[in-house]
Amino acid sequence: MRIIRGKKNVDSFLRLLRERASGTGREIEDTVRSILDDVRKNGDKAVIKYTKTFDSHRINVLSIDSKEISAYAAHADIRTVKALKFSAKRIRDFHRRQKNSSWYFSEKGIQLGQLLRPLDRVGVYIPGGTASYPSTVLMNVIPAQVAGVKEIALCVPTPKGAVNPYVMAVIKILGIKEVYRIGGAQAIGALAYGTKTVKKVDKIVGPGNIYVATAKKMVFGDVAIDLIAGPSEILIIADSSANPVFIAADLLSQAEHDERSSAILITSSASLAVAVKREIGLQLRNLKRKDIAQRSIYKYGALIVTGSLKQAAELSNKIAPEHLEIVTKNPRNILPMVKHAGAIFLGEWTPEALGDYAAGPNHTLPTSGTARFSSPLGVYDFVKRSSLLSFSRDGFCRLAETVKTIASIEGLEAHGNSIAVRERDFHGHRCTKGD
Repeated sequence: MRIIRGKKNVDSFLRLLRERASGTGREIEDTVRSILDDVRKNGDKAVIKYTKTFDSHRINVLSIDSKEISAYAAHADIRTVKALKFSAKRIRDFHRRQKNSSWYFSEKGIQLGQLLRPLDRVGVYIPGGTASYPSTVLMNVIPAQVAGVKEIALCVPTPKGAVNPYVMAVIKILGIKEVYRIGGAQAIGALAYGTKTVKKVDKIVGPGNIYVATAKKMVFGDVAIDLIAGPSEILIIADSSANPVFIAADLLSQAEHDERSSAILITSSASLAVAVKREIGLQLRNLKRKDIAQRSIYKYGALIVTGSLKQAAELSNKIAPEHLEIVTKNPRNILPMVKHAGAIFLGEWTPEALGDYAAGPNHTLPTSGTARFSSPLGVYDFVKRSSLLSFSRDGFCRLAETVKTIASIEGLEAHGNSIAVRERDFHGHRCTKGD
């Protein structure tokens, strides 16, 4: 893992990160567009065809019914199921605090407000097969349930027929009844456009590979989406007080996700950077996903040495990481300097892995610098807002002249006329100056 010093070298590494986040190639886009067009036109038939092609799984029935879900879930280890239930409770407790209510206020003859209502129907994509992630089910379904979404449809690919019992166990714990054994761009197309079997949804959430992410981007507008998730990222700001064993372990916890994952340490201590580099080498030896982690840290990992923690925070803001750990003697002193991060973990006893599984906050986070303008998935992603306006005659008169004036300068005569006709037809009453 490289140690980087100096502005020129840091700028070069930042360019590398930007290139990593620059998007998909034309070949992938063309493939995904072709699949989506086919699903839009041919529905279930196309979904079944691509499931056979890409998942090596011939299916006749797209759905997984409750009886099958229970049968698969029965193979899950009881102790692990208990841990998943505990995690589910913490996630639900956290997200309940995000729930907002409709609100109103009144002036003389005027009532204004905002109505909050849950989406009717949501589709959740869950990466499937032997490397499935039950935590993804928890993090994507629970906020929707807390928001009050009535219909939640899950797509869980089953490559070569493989079904993860822990994913099914969580589905059973959460009481989800509508589950489909499909994945890839074809699943996104089915959710976005609807088929004979899969009813169209209002919004699609959940992570996936580059084909899934590209498909979500392409169907945006036909449906809403959560975000375009890229490879996982961790950035750690640390000083000389940090434990290099902890730092190395946390960097590798993200590097093992994907060879395009990014693991970065920014520190004011050159000796810490050297110690972390040595420790990474030691810990890599014992990782089952050693090859993936090694490729990740070789290409997109870095140990950056800065002149101060203030400079470290400034550099972190340029990167806007998905996960940011602050491991310094006084981490809360650094927090006010941080402007852009998906989730912030303070102190050496707050590793990113806690957030992935059981802390409570959502682990679906903005990546690839999008934390500059995006937020973690939450209850607010599953509600929509409607403005409410109610005017009495007196309230109307208070604004009539202002509206006519603005409509006139914008050249929108009919807008002004909709006010004027009311002024002329008040059963003998007219808005008077001063109303």
